[in-house]
Amino acid sequence: ALETLKMFEKKESRVKSAAATNLSFLYYLGNELEQATNYADLAVSSDRYNPAALTNKGNTVFANGDCEKAAEFYKEALRNDSLCTEALYNLGLAYKKLNRIDEALDCFLKLHAILPNSAQVLYQLASIYQIMEDPNQAIEWLLQLISVVPTDPHVLSKLGNLYDTEGDKSQAFHYYCESYRYFPSNIEVIEWLGAYYID
Repeated sequence: ALETLKMFEKKESRVKSAAATNLSFLYYLGNELEQATNYADLAVSSDRYNPAALTNKGNTVFANGDCEKAAEFYKEALRNDSLCTEALYNLGLAYKKLNRIDEALDCFLKLHAILPNSAQVLYQLASIYQIMEDPNQAIEWLLQLISVVPTDPHVLSKLGNLYDTEGDKSQAFHYYCESYRYFPSNIEVIEWLGAYYID
């Protein structure tokens, strides 16, 4: 794939930008940040209005720890294409990392309107409500999430934990049992179930 894409580097700017965008993404996936950054820069300089190139550039900046600058690239990508879901999702993550929780929530709620059955978006919404110390809303989003991915043991144990925190032992027991059924090696779940049976 890398060799094929490198053949397009010398073409006109739109093709070069698309090839460089894909190369940047492949290097990013391979955790070769320096190469990913070089190709992200090439993609952006070849076509400043390419939202995928701007998103990739944001990703490389985010990976290097500069969430504020990454957010700027994601916002620029969204100015060029307001339906660029990758940029909107990553902007939400950047805001979450920067502890700008209301702005992160806004991003994920917009995404939910575009992608109502996205497991990642539902998980992020639940996570944000948990950070905001609103367990009832977090539970609501996690219940929606398990309607999309009913066999995810991590989500099921998270639900068990939230119900336990809220004092609803029977619901907590139900979700911890479900989590244990799909992943019987989670020590935290085993410990909780053991303590429950002792009680």
